[in-house]
Parts: sequence; C-alpha cells; structure tokens
Amino acid sequence: MRFGVLGPVTVWSADGRPVPIPELKVRTLLALLLAEEGRPVGVGRLAEALWGARQPGNPVNTLQTKVSSLRRALAAAEPEARHLVTFGPPGYALRADDVDVYRFRELAARARGEDDARRRADGYRAALDLWRGHSAYADFGGEAFADPVAARLEEERLSVTEELVAARLALGEAPRLVGDTSALVAAHPLRERLWAVHVRALYQAGRQGEALAALTEVRRRLADELGVDPGPELAELHGAVLRQDPSLTPRTAAEAGAAAGAGAGAGAAAGAGAVACDERRSATNLPAPLTPLVGRTALVADLVGRLRSARLVTLTGPGGVGKTRLAVEVSARLVSDHADGVWMAELAGVPAEAAGEVEGVVARVLGIRDDRGPVARPSAPGAWLGRSLADRSPLLLLDNCEHVVDETADVVAGMLAAAPGVRVVATSREPLGVAGELVCPVPALSEESAAELFTARAAAAAPGAELDPAAVTAVCRRLDGLPLALELAATRVRALGARELAARLADRFAVLDGGALRGTPPRQRTLRAVIDWSWELLTPAERAVLRRLAVFPDGCVPAAAEQVCADPTPPGDPTPPGEAVTPPDVVGVLARLVDRSLVVRVDDGPTGRFRLLESVAEYALERLAAAGERDRAESRLVRWAVRSAEGAAAGLLRADQRRRLVDLDAESGTARAALEAARRHGLAEEADRLVAALGWYWFLRGRFQEGRRATLLAEEARTGPAPRSGEAPVGDEGADAVAWRGFFALLAGAPAPADLDRSLTGHGPGAARRRWLIALAHWTAGDLPASERRLSAAPEDHPPGDPAPAHRWYHAAARMLRGQHALVRGDLRAAERDGRACAEVFAGLDDGWGRCQADALLASLAEINGDYARAAQLSRSGLETARGLGLWPEVADRLWALGRVEMLGGRFDEARSFLERARRVAVEHGYTSGVTHAEHALALCARRAGEPAEAEERLRPLLAGYREIDFAPGETLALAELGFVAAGLGRVDEAAELHGRGLALARALGDQRAVALAVEGMAEVAVLRGDAAHAAELLGAAAAGREAAGAPLPEAESQDVRRVAAAVRDRIGEPSLTAALRRGRAHWRGILWDATRPGRQAAATGTRRSSAGW
Repeated sequence: MRFGVLGPVTVWSADGRPVPIPELKVRTLLALLLAEEGRPVGVGRLAEALWGARQPGNPVNTLQTKVSSLRRALAAAEPEARHLVTFGPPGYALRADDVDVYRFRELAARARGEDDARRRADGYRAALDLWRGHSAYADFGGEAFADPVAARLEEERLSVTEELVAARLALGEAPRLVGDTSALVAAHPLRERLWAVHVRALYQAGRQGEALAALTEVRRRLADELGVDPGPELAELHGAVLRQDPSLTPRTAAEAGAAAGAGAGAGAAAGAGAVACDERRSATNLPAPLTPLVGRTALVADLVGRLRSARLVTLTGPGGVGKTRLAVEVSARLVSDHADGVWMAELAGVPAEAAGEVEGVVARVLGIRDDRGPVARPSAPGAWLGRSLADRSPLLLLDNCEHVVDETADVVAGMLAAAPGVRVVATSREPLGVAGELVCPVPALSEESAAELFTARAAAAAPGAELDPAAVTAVCRRLDGLPLALELAATRVRALGARELAARLADRFAVLDGGALRGTPPRQRTLRAVIDWSWELLTPAERAVLRRLAVFPDGCVPAAAEQVCADPTPPGDPTPPGEAVTPPDVVGVLARLVDRSLVVRVDDGPTGRFRLLESVAEYALERLAAAGERDRAESRLVRWAVRSAEGAAAGLLRADQRRRLVDLDAESGTARAALEAARRHGLAEEADRLVAALGWYWFLRGRFQEGRRATLLAEEARTGPAPRSGEAPVGDEGADAVAWRGFFALLAGAPAPADLDRSLTGHGPGAARRRWLIALAHWTAGDLPASERRLSAAPEDHPPGDPAPAHRWYHAAARMLRGQHALVRGDLRAAERDGRACAEVFAGLDDGWGRCQADALLASLAEINGDYARAAQLSRSGLETARGLGLWPEVADRLWALGRVEMLGGRFDEARSFLERARRVAVEHGYTSGVTHAEHALALCARRAGEPAEAEERLRPLLAGYREIDFAPGETLALAELGFVAAGLGRVDEAAELHGRGLALARALGDQRAVALAVEGMAEVAVLRGDAAHAAELLGAAAAGREAAGAPLPEAESQDVRRVAAAVRDRIGEPSLTAALRRGRAHWRGILWDATRPGRQAAATGTRRSSAGW
C-alpha cells in the first residue's frame, strides 16, 4: 500500500487504485500519523488535534473508534494493511514504508551523489515529479499539526529545485531556464540561492545587463524587507558577472550538448515554484569561441536583426574571411530567441560525391531519427525533417555549404516549407539559391579592425614584442584584411618581429603577383599565399602531420592522430628522409601547429579534438596528394576507424553504453570517411568489419538510412574495380556485414540481399545472432510471421549458461523478442516467462537498452493483469534508463506507458500530461510510431473522460493510418474504440458495423483479448437493439475468453462491461443476467471464434489478414 502527502493526502492500493478514507476525522487521523513519519503519537495529542477544545465525553474510546475506522478502510483495499496502524505504550503509529516523501528524499540524495550533471538533473526531476500539487498536506492547510510539516517539505522541495536548476545550467540549458527562474524568484523574493541561479541563467543566456539588474533588485529587496546585505555567494557572483568570469559558463556549450547525447530528461513537479522541465535537449551545440570577435560589432547587430525577420540568411565570401566565426557569434546572440535551441551542422566533412548525406547530418545534429521504414512515402529532401520540426522553432547554422550547395539548397527548401518556425543561417562561398534567401556578403576587415585583430593575436603569440604601427598597417594592407591570413601571420611575430614580417610579406607577394596564382581572385590569392608561406616555415615533421591530419573530415582525438599521422613502420614502406615522426611525437607536433593557428584544438570530450579550418584542410589535402601519401593515409584512417569502432561496439552491450554512444557520435564523420576510403581502395574486409561494428550503434540512434548507405558502400568495396580482400564474405564479420545489409534493406522496404540466407546458415552463436538480427528487422518493419520464422532456432544456439557476455546478451535479446511475439499473440504466460528471463540477463550485464526492453514487456503484462503500481514502477525505471542513454523512442514509449497507467486510474489530467509529453518527444525525434501510440492513448483518454467528440476526431485518422500500413493490432483497437463512441452517441448501426469489422480482424490476427474486446462491443449493440439476454451471453463469453488467455479484465478497464451489464440488469433482472452470463461462459469458444456467430454480416468487408507486428 502506498501513501502520498506531497499534495492532498492520498492512499493507493498495491494495484494503483485510490483507497477511500471516509469521514473527515478519520482522514485527519491518517494525516497526523503520516506527518509523524512512523513515530508514535500519544492519545492526548491525537485527541487535541482531532477535537481541540470540544472534546467528546470519552476521548479515549472515541479515538479508538476512529482508529478502527481507519484500519477498516485500509483493510478493505488490502486485508494486511490494517496492521499498519499500531499501538504501544507511547501511542499510535502508522508503520508505512511506501510514502512518497520517503521516495522523494531517496531520489534527491541519490542525485546529489552523482558526478555527472545529466544524471543529477534526471534524479532531481524524478524526485520533483512525485509532487502532486502546490503544497504537501494540501487538504489540511491551516491545521496546527500540518502547517509546520508542510513548510519543512516545501523547503526541501525548493532546495531540490535549486539543485536541479544548477545541474541544468551545467548542461548549457540557460536560455530555456530564464523563464522558470524568473517565476521562482518572483514567488520567493528573499531566497538568495534562487536569485543566484537566476543570475547565472541570465548570464549564460547572453543577458549580462539583466543579470546585473537582477543583482541590484535582490540587494534592494533584502535591504528594504530584512535590513541586510546579500550574503557571500551573491556578492562574489556580482563581481564575477562584472568581470565576465569564465567560471560562470560551462567549458563549452558544445561539450554540454555532446555529453547530453540526444537531450535532457522529463518534466518537473507540478505546482507553484516548480521548474517546468521537459525532455528537450540542451539549448545549443555552438562552440565557445576562444577569443573575442574583432571588428564585426555593427555587422553582428545587423545580421541579428535580419535573422529575426528573414528565415534564411546566407553569409558568402572567400575562404578565410571569417564567415564561420561571424555566423557562430550571430547565432549565439539568438539562443535566447529560440526555445528549441540553436544548432550547428558542419558540412565540410560531407564528401562531394556523397552529397546526399547532407540531410542525415542535419538530422543527427537536430536529434531526429532517420528511421523511415518501408511504409514511408517518398518525399522531397528536407520535407521529413520539416515534419519533425513542424511545431518547433530552432535556428540551424549550416557551415561550409559550397561543395554540396545544390543538395543543401534542396534540404533547406524542403525543411523551411514544412516547418514555419525554423530559421537557417548558412555559410558558403556562393548563395544557396533558395526562394526567400537573404544573401549577405561578408567583407574583409577594415584597416582599423584588421590592425586591432593582428595586434591582439601578435601580442598573444609574442608578449612584449614591439608592434610598430606602420609595420602593422603594412601587414594588414598586404593581407587584404582577411582574418585567417592575419591570424596566421601574427604567429610569426615572435620569430621575425613586425617590421621583418612586413618586409618579407612584401617580397613574397611581389613574386606571387606574377606567378601561377595570377588568375585567381585577389583575396583567394592572398590567403593561399599566407598558408603557403606558413607551410614553408614548418619543419618536415610538422608538414607531415599537418597534411595527414587532413584525412579526418571532422577532426580527431589525439590517439587517432598518433596512429594515422605518424610515419609508417612496416618493412617496405619507407619513410622520407628527415620526416620521421613516431606516434608519441604526434601530439607535441600538433601543439606546435595549434600555436601557429594551422590546427584548432576543440575542447570536446575528455581528450579534446584536433581539427583543421576548411581553407587549411583544402591546402593540406593538396599537399598530401603531392607527397604521394593520400592512399596510405586513407588506408591507415580505415584501419584506425575499424579498431576504434570495434572497441566501442563491445561497450554498447554493457554498462558504459552511454559513453560509447557519445564516443561514436563524435566519430560519425570519421566512420563515413573511412567507408568511402575503403570503397575507393577495395578494402572489403575492413569495410565489413566496420559495418559489423557500427550496425548496432546505427540502430540505437535511429540512423537507418545512414546504416543502409554504409552497408552499400561496404558491398561496393567488395564488388568494385579493385577489391583487395577477397570476393565473398569470409568469417563472422563478412556474414555480419551481409546481415546488417539485409537488416537495413528490410527496414527501408528494399529487397533483401541475394546472399542473406547464406549468411544465416549454421549452428554457432554467430549464425544465431544474425538470425535474431533479421528477426528484429522483420519485427521492426511490422512483419510478425517472418520475425517468428527467423527467430525459431536462435535461443537454442545461445544456452543461458554460455560464459561469453556477448552470447548471453544475444540469448536474452532472443528471449525478449520472443516475449514480444507472445504478447501480441495473446500468450501472456509465455510472454511473462521470456520477459523475466531476459530481464535477469540484461540486469546482470547492466545493458541499459536491454533493461528498457525487458521493463517495457513486463510493464505491459503488469498493466494487462491490473497491477498498475508495478506497471508504473517498471515504466519509471525504463524512463530513467532511456533518458540517461539518450534513447528518445524509449523515453516516448515509457511516458506513453505512464500516461496509460494514469488514465486507467481515472487521473485524466495527469494522463494527458504524460501523453502530450510522449507525443512531443516522438515528434521532435522523428519517431513516427511513438506519435501514433500517443495519439491513440489520447483518444482513449478522451473517451473515458467523457469527451466522445475529441476521441472520434483523434481515432478517425489513426484508423486510416493503421489500414494504410496494414497494422492489425492497432486497427482492432481503433475499431473497438470508435464502436463504443458510436454506441454512446446513439449511432447503433454504425457501432455494429465497426465492432463487426474489428471482430473479424481480431479473429484473423488470432489475439483472444482483441476478440473479447470486439465481442464486448457487440454486446452493447445487442442491448441497444433490445436483445439483452444475448448481450449477457456475449459478456459471459468475453469474460471466459479473457480468463482463458490469462488476462481477466482489470477493474479499471471494465467500465464498458459494467455499463452494458447494468443496462442488461435493468431490462431482464439479476437472475436472468446471471443465467445468460453462465450460458455465454459455457460456450465461449464457439461465440468468440465461430465465424458464423456475431458480426459475420457486419464484418463481411473486414476479413483482411494482417501480418503486421505490434
């Protein structure tokens, strides 16, 4: 039995049903005992609290009567619960273990112990979600025993709220928090810690002036109302804001976003002062600039204004003019304008020959799954992204579009047409050419601004160096005010001095002006000349590392650079004289290249990443080709990618799943480049290994189209003009690659590979694993029979005692899938057996995804059996796990499940809240099945809440959608719900037709619970047509069928049956009702399954058989 005090005092039975406590005095007694949290309360104090000065004649006996009433009320729900109220020498006590306030404190304490900000935030949210109203003991406000306790609990809630805000600030969510923190300080104007987090939120949102104003306001309030000055925290914070202390912000906004994977967790508490948290992601992934932007103040202000009115602004100009830096600055100023965040997609790493991947890159950045299945209609580029963004208003920065300008234009046009709230800022050397585009050429810096930039960078590179103004002016003029050229030149001041630098630049350009670059545009020639000069000043080792680094499209971690950029060691692969670079040398060389502004170090992850600016990368690739090293460097890139992916893939089945997903997110560009290189060089074995390692990652992240493209590239590596690794898949990796190719082909509705069946043959763990994988593909695509056929032998090939963790994992996964099959087929005992078995293994392996699946299966079974408390507990557990891993479809599904539990408990407002959140998460992440689940549950909620018109409005398009994709389980439920709606509105013939169609379809599907539901609907039709006895027989048959399936109808779901039974009772009386129910029970198989029985005429057009899955 559960007790709740965080809101009105409430009691629930173990199955989630509210337990009524009659009479105000008895409820007061319960509340007083709960307020003491298990401590005994003396008889005198209880009597004083209950009757005050107007004591009854015998208070002791009267109190005993109230205690007996309380015990009877508890025992009526659960007989053993009467023993929760105890009596001893000190007095009466309530010995309750499951009280929401205990859980609240436990979750908060656990969150405080977390090192990771994301897990802290999720824990605090879970604690605050337990609050059900404005205050604790809400129905006993004003009572002397309740008010002090409620005040203490409110203090605890505010403390947790403050800690949640602090955790979210650490994750870079400041722009989304400002409104919440404003409401908090308005409600609690003298609470200094709330003011502190409010000021930090304002500052991190780029609103420094408002942050200072808030500090002034809290100082005034404290002085006026308390006569005190702000404490040390606010005083120190004031100074930090004034000096723009870097400690006020996360290390980089991008780091906060990356650590979050696909986003933040679920909503916070209801009630005044609660933070309105949600499942959305951090506010931005923009990199935090290392240095201030110089010379662009007016241009930034102009562009900010343009982006507030135009939906597409393209910054154009030559390489090195500062387009990216300017776009980042402008976008950062607009973070607070966009509730759905500001997101940067770097397109430089998309090869021109694979320009079709632009859409996938944008989807990944926005956290949208690209799991369009075989039923998805073809759409224009960007249109499906737009549908996911239809209700959102993000700002998207597309950087370096020029080499994929046509594809980018198509994606942007489709996205903007479908999503009116989206705005785009792009950087490109040429316009996109999209209707409505506002093209803004980026000029070079003015002479004054160029001198300011050069001076600042030179002073940083050579502190104390003399910077002759005339020499600085000469350098800036010679370099045409190009920011990148100025930054590269500034690094040479330490070695040459400003005057010598100016002289050497003059000599160099005199040569270049008449040389091979004569035909190129002046500013392009200038930048090329400066990069060329910087190159010539490098040591041989620095040149070698720089040119080899260019094979990484999105930069790399130090370990990758060591493996790819060091000199080769195998015999027969000689190192050019004077260029020997060993792996331990590489990071030191990279540090020197960072000092020379040729390489950028980004604080992303624990080790950081090294990357090249686009102009430098283009130059380095030319040098790599000229050195004859490109093939060798790309081959080493492939081998590194394979080793890295295989190492990460093993972790995807274990406890460090979250970290491995984030690692693989960061290396997506490297994997893509490696597969392209493997295809070009015929590295078939390496391509197969890479696909085998990354397939599960693509599935978890919903990147089905990316996975399909990758498997096709691996196939081209084998069938291309010069494959070097054999003509057919060899070993498990080759067979696994074929299986993954089949997996993603099936999900896309494409033909399976011709060699798929061959890859599935055999009796070892590898073959069983591949059969399970294809079974999962059929299941995900909605083909239940095919999934069952593929799975048939898998568990026998993975004995539970197999010591290898990977083998135990696949055995558990097979049991999980078999349990889901059984659930859809209505075999609840088998589903329970498989669900418990897989849950045990996944828990032992600490695999988060597996635990989510097992929890979902067991929660569905608990709900079917009426154990709503267990269903909710399992769904909450799955929700916390899914949030932590960034598995947003699982988050949506768990919110949906919690909404159903609330609906079945009659708490319709709470149910709608969960279901709307589930729908929003599903829409934002492109999870189409999740949108459908949420919409259907909202329809069910509307009907049960007495709103049939809303229910019908939601159900009609759902029914059409189910028929379009041939999804029989959903269609049977929609038909039943529409039938009940029609009957309730007096449209009896329509109700008969709907229930008849549903009955025929349920019989074809073989789901006895769905058949029983349709027959219950036909019973209502019968009673409305005047055949009450037949209606009772149908009810009896449906009840017997449900019991035979092991799923008797729970009380919370029996309102339709109770309504029909009551109508029958009114017409024929209790004895006749009982007799008819018995007749129905006696002949239930014939009534439910004989096609000559109810519904055959009405269902004449509804006999289509579906093979769709759940």
